[in-house]
Amino acid sequence: MEDTTQQANGPEEQAVALEPTDIGQITKERDEYLDGWQRARAELVNYKRDESKRSDDLMKFANGALIRELIAVVDNFELAIAAMERQGAVEKGIYLIKAQLEDILKQYGLEKVIVEIGQAFDPSLHDAIASVSSELPSGTITEAVERGYYLHGKLLRPSRVKVSQ
Repeated sequence: MEDTTQQANGPEEQAVALEPTDIGQITKERDEYLDGWQRARAELVNYKRDESKRSDDLMKFANGALIRELIAVVDNFELAIAAMERQGAVEKGIYLIKAQLEDILKQYGLEKVIVEIGQAFDPSLHDAIASVSSELPSGTITEAVERGYYLHGKLLRPSRVKVSQ
C-alpha cells in the first residue's frame, strides 16, 4: 500500500505562509508596542528627573525651620545693638557675633530682603504691621520693623514694615 500523506521534510515545508494583510497587522502591532515602550521609557526618564529635582529642593529647604529660628537671634542682636547705640556703649563683640551668625546663615542660602525708607510697599515682600501718618507719599515704607529674608531665592519671611497713609 502506498502512503498518500505527505510528511514534512524540512523547515521550508513547515513554514506557515503569511498573507500580506497578516504582515501589515503584525507590523502595526509591533509599532504600537514600540511606541508604548518608548512612551513608558520617556515617562520614566521624566519621573527620575522630577524626583531628582524634588530631592534637591527638599535638601535645599530642609533647614528652613532652623534658619527661621536663627533669624530671631539676629533680630535680638539688632535690637541690642540699637539700644546700646542710644546709650553710647557699643560693644564690638556683639557686632562680631552678629556678623559671624549672618555669614553662617548666608552660607546656607539666606539673603536679606532690602528695605529702604520711602520704597513702595510690596505685599509680596513686606508685611504691613501699621499704617502711620507721614510726609512720605501714601503706600510707601516709613520704617522697617523686622527684616525679611530669602532662602535660596525663595521668600522665607517677609519684612515687617510701617506704611504711610
